[in-house]
Amino acid sequence: MKAVFALPFALSLALACGGGSTSTGGNNNNNNGTGTWVLSWSDEFNGADGSAPDSSKWAFDVGGNGWGNNELETYTSRSTNAQITGGNLVITAQAETFTGTDGITRSYTSARLKTQGLFSQANGRFEARIKVPTGKGIWPAFWMLGTDLANNPWPACGEVDIAEVVGQQPSTVWGTLHGPGYSGGNGLSASKTLTSGKLSDDYHVYAVEWENTTIRFYLDDTLYATRTSAEVPTGGLWVFDHPFFLILNVAVGGNWPGSPDGSTTWPQKMYVDYVRVYRRS
Repeated sequence: MKAVFALPFALSLALACGGGSTSTGGNNNNNNGTGTWVLSWSDEFNGADGSAPDSSKWAFDVGGNGWGNNELETYTSRSTNAQITGGNLVITAQAETFTGTDGITRSYTSARLKTQGLFSQANGRFEARIKVPTGKGIWPAFWMLGTDLANNPWPACGEVDIAEVVGQQPSTVWGTLHGPGYSGGNGLSASKTLTSGKLSDDYHVYAVEWENTTIRFYLDDTLYATRTSAEVPTGGLWVFDHPFFLILNVAVGGNWPGSPDGSTTWPQKMYVDYVRVYRRS
């Protein structure tokens, strides 16, 4: 059963008015910055307990190749790493020796889900209500990549990190833009830290609002950063002008969070109550 949560006024109005039609892909552009946010795509994860994520909405990345960050897990499509439970998508990272279909053996498994080839959108509000895991070496994320990834490899395709949390900073969410000339450790980044407690203590709504040359980052109902094309460094390029697809994952280890240690408990679970995407009416 879904927990009760508060929406910003414009979103509450949109849902009260019926939400709008569902899109299964394409570029829902309405970029004047006015009007009501209208639901264009969502997953409420209301399937039967133990069932797989909806294959019409989500695909899996699989393998243990490090994913460009020296990550330590193998991503799988197994139900032990991703399944519907209690109205949530539950992504589970586990400490186990596992050899993936790519022949790489790792000491951890997890899951990475994406809407690539199934749904994408340029501009709009992208949000998810998530209870993140916590622990040394744990790296949950909700993010987006440009649909031109195959033809314009990262960072030329663009990346929007809606929310990243690393184990050594359990109270802080990071939002970052990556593109040509501002990628990796030089991304256009900002953060928000809770005044008390950890982000893993409860569910939080992580969101961006993207309108042409501006992307705003939110934690719950708090706007904590605004990034614009004017901030792109000399020689860089603003590439947020085309559709992006969504990604949810829990990484283990990697360049940023470092490796798990004796203080890290297993399994680690990320609970995703919903993912919703809106466009301007």
